[in-house]
Amino acid sequence: MTQLDVEIAREAAAPAAAPPRRRAGNVVRRVLREPGYALAWAVVLLVAAFVVAPGAFSPFDPLAPSTGAKLSPPSWEHPFGTDYIGRDLLSRVVHGSALSLQATVVALALAFVLSAAIGLLAGFLGGVVDTVLMRVIDVFLAIPNLLISLLLITALGFGTLNIAIAVGIASVASFSRVMRAEVLRVTTSPFVEAARASGVRWPAILVQHVLPHARGPVLSLVALEFGSAILSIAALSFLGFGVALPAPEWGNLVAEGRNYLGTAWWLTILPGAVIVAVVVAANRISQGLAGEARR
Repeated sequence: MTQLDVEIAREAAAPAAAPPRRRAGNVVRRVLREPGYALAWAVVLLVAAFVVAPGAFSPFDPLAPSTGAKLSPPSWEHPFGTDYIGRDLLSRVVHGSALSLQATVVALALAFVLSAAIGLLAGFLGGVVDTVLMRVIDVFLAIPNLLISLLLITALGFGTLNIAIAVGIASVASFSRVMRAEVLRVTTSPFVEAARASGVRWPAILVQHVLPHARGPVLSLVALEFGSAILSIAALSFLGFGVALPAPEWGNLVAEGRNYLGTAWWLTILPGAVIVAVVVAANRISQGLAGEARR
């Protein structure tokens, strides 16, 4: 069988994907049709703008105290109020979004890369390799992700980057299962069989044929896990394992305000509300994108 035959078989077996322009048009039409979906995109884009240009949304220095404005409630000058040393809380939330979202992206990227490698090897090689890798994954699935993250942070040390690495490794198990299932499906396709029959080496088959057709569901899972990763990173920062104070990471902000919950509710409630809004919006968008992908 020639290489041309392999490519013909590959094109025949590959699922027809909607052009990128058509998919983008579907998303735009759904945003215009569904107010909740549009609101979710607005929240995510606003937080992304916080990361790109924090100065446009925060006129105050997030680290500079002010002796004349301690524990001021929300007002026109300070929409989120001020903390116990007079720092503007909105500015701290805006600047803290970069730390939280960067850690989330690192965690999900690490989870995708590791799970892709494990799932590819387990599903394609099978046999002893599949058995050993899946038993290790079963052990990870039996332990709560937060506990795995705490164990890894104990070994790696504190800090936002180490939290991201810990959360990413803790998320590998569920991603690997999905990748393995997709690899098992793809490896029975005619174009993979044609590549094997033509003498293509297995590393090339994995990279050129299997991975491009098996990564879609895993990427969808990455979108679904975005909100969970934000919550995990914020929870670990709340427990004191993240970046040291006074860095305005979202989990740190909630932890800082808990001692003043009775007298200055905004210190905890408003940063917590931002976290909840981003998580809900991310989940809504991921569900919408998954629905568009199935059409």
